[in-house]
Amino acid sequence: MSRWPAGRAVEALAPPTRWAALAVALVVACVPLEPSLGASTAPDPGATVAAAVNPPVAVDARLVDEGGAAKLTFDLSAPVEARAFSMADPDRIVVDVPEVNFQIDPAVGRAPQGRALGPIVKSFRFGLLGPGRSRIVIDLAGPARVTRLATQAIANGAAPARLQIELSRCEPAAFQQAARDGEQAAAPTQDTQARGETSPTAPGPLAIVLDPGHGGVDSGAIGPGGAVEKTIVYEFTTELAQKLEASGRYRVVLTRHGDEFVSLADRVKIARDENAALLISIHADTLQAAADVSGATVYTVADRASDAEAARIAERENAADKAAGVEQKQEAVGVADILFDLKRRETRAYAHIFSRGIVEEWRGAARLNHNPERSAGFVVLKAPDFPSVLLELGYLSSPQDVKSMTSPEWRAKATTALASAIDRFFVPHSDAGRAAPKAEASANPPDVEGAH
Repeated sequence: MSRWPAGRAVEALAPPTRWAALAVALVVACVPLEPSLGASTAPDPGATVAAAVNPPVAVDARLVDEGGAAKLTFDLSAPVEARAFSMADPDRIVVDVPEVNFQIDPAVGRAPQGRALGPIVKSFRFGLLGPGRSRIVIDLAGPARVTRLATQAIANGAAPARLQIELSRCEPAAFQQAARDGEQAAAPTQDTQARGETSPTAPGPLAIVLDPGHGGVDSGAIGPGGAVEKTIVYEFTTELAQKLEASGRYRVVLTRHGDEFVSLADRVKIARDENAALLISIHADTLQAAADVSGATVYTVADRASDAEAARIAERENAADKAAGVEQKQEAVGVADILFDLKRRETRAYAHIFSRGIVEEWRGAARLNHNPERSAGFVVLKAPDFPSVLLELGYLSSPQDVKSMTSPEWRAKATTALASAIDRFFVPHSDAGRAAPKAEASANPPDVEGAH
């Protein structure tokens, strides 16, 4: 069995699973679409390279939803090619375009208090999906189809080009058929070869995988003042990574670099490929009806949620792929295999030990939630290969928490506390007597299933 806290490289419990990169097939929703206007039928290779280096900029987005029909318009610095498809559960229209630099406040796509923007469009979001690709996801208030999808140059307008997405209501049966036709377009989008396949790492510094939640087209939670989860957690994660790397004890790996989308399964795959000793997923929560709830919470994985709030958080975080218009099947594991079960029990036991260490260190540096240790069935924490936790830094619905999470001073104290918790987990002795368990303890890890 592995000895994570013993201060040496982690022994792989199972060989990393190699997933083949899947091609994405894009289809048009419900009816044939009007061709893009002003698009060249024979792409210029030089223009393609230039577009990849300097992608078009989106400077504005506006929606007109009159009930029978809706039009979503993006003002762009240059025309783009676009393709659309439908997805169900929840019902939405997905529009894929080449990479676009969205210089637009993501709050424009959401109505206050979780209400719908209109009779047809409930909400919409946009962002980077992967290298060279961006995506617009339109959540529907009811079954609808794309009647026109066009990008055109504008001679005398506020912007040089416009992307127009026009929708109209359709029968539920027609939408469901369109969603079935579009299933292939929702396949995994992560370019494994672009990231680079890695073989198990040689003995050396422990690999700590830091997972800043959401990214790209998936903004995560948005606070009333416009604070965006994906930005807050990325800034926190990069500062934590710098402190860990400066210590010289660890090899730090981030699951995303910048504002890009990475699926939940690919986040876990990155950790496996890097032979991770520990995975820490960083997030920030929101509660629309409880602005007085605040503070950080550490979550570990469990088959049954510790409470209703933990179940709600897990449901929201597990829907991250759907938020980006991606459907991804979970990897099948031999849950009946005794070796798998022992391995899973060990990693979950150590995850709980690490969770308690975070709470102890955090208590002296920042605010904790009234119930700071919880558990639920988070997809990103289910790998049995390594201990993993999900840290909610605070609540974007709490003005006090938003002020803290956007403060460089708070971030410096909080990242120092988390780095100290990581050190204490792996160093086999401690001046405060809060050492990580001795190596021999892993032979009989505590049974923590269903804790809390």
